[in-house]
Amino acid sequence: MALAAEIRKRIKQLPEGKTFGYEDLCIAKEDYTTAAKALERFRKEGLIKKVSKGVFYKPEQTVFGELKPDYSELLRPYLFENGKRVAYETGTSLYNRLGLTTQLAYRVKIASRSKRININSGALKADAVKSYAEVTDNNYEMLGLLDAFKDIKRIPDCPVSRAISRLSAIVKELNERQTELLIKYALNYPPRVRALLGAILEKNGISMKGLEKLKESLHPLTIIKLGINESDLPVKSKWHIE
Repeated sequence: MALAAEIRKRIKQLPEGKTFGYEDLCIAKEDYTTAAKALERFRKEGLIKKVSKGVFYKPEQTVFGELKPDYSELLRPYLFENGKRVAYETGTSLYNRLGLTTQLAYRVKIASRSKRININSGALKADAVKSYAEVTDNNYEMLGLLDAFKDIKRIPDCPVSRAISRLSAIVKELNERQTELLIKYALNYPPRVRALLGAILEKNGISMKGLEKLKESLHPLTIIKLGINESDLPVKSKWHIE
């Protein structure tokens, strides 16, 4: 089967509204030039629409007209490389989804260890930030949660006391494996993250080996100034938090 016909067949098997690129169509790199010509022809036919360079989608037709991919689908191609996750969304937009703020972000933040991802494509705008660890499908959610700990004093429209309450509730719902991952990656973060996570875990009655690792990682003379009342975090002094 000719490459163009094979690509058309694969596109027809994709769901409407899902973004895709060359890798999703299983196109070999040596065939990119030929594939690009075929995709441009399909675009002119109306079979597909272009989002940005190398990223397309099948338009979904409804009685209200054509639907574009949702926000998460538009963002997805930037978070993966060669089929593997290399980045995740962080900052205000993530903290909104975590229930920490009602504020919305005009520009999102994309965290990655291996590359800088800046986006300026239509309504999708993002700034690159460096993650504290290599990003994978197994850890990106924990890294995003740790970012909230790191930014606790800078989350829009969210007093520190309320942030502690919400983060405590989120951490309480994690299973043992997730908690272990949270502790593991917290060791890559600044002292305030390690101290605050340790205090919240202890407040929630969670006792595990990793808790001692967090405490041992803190310098005994380190003072974490967060302006927290003892009623919000009763064990704060044990974790050098003021």
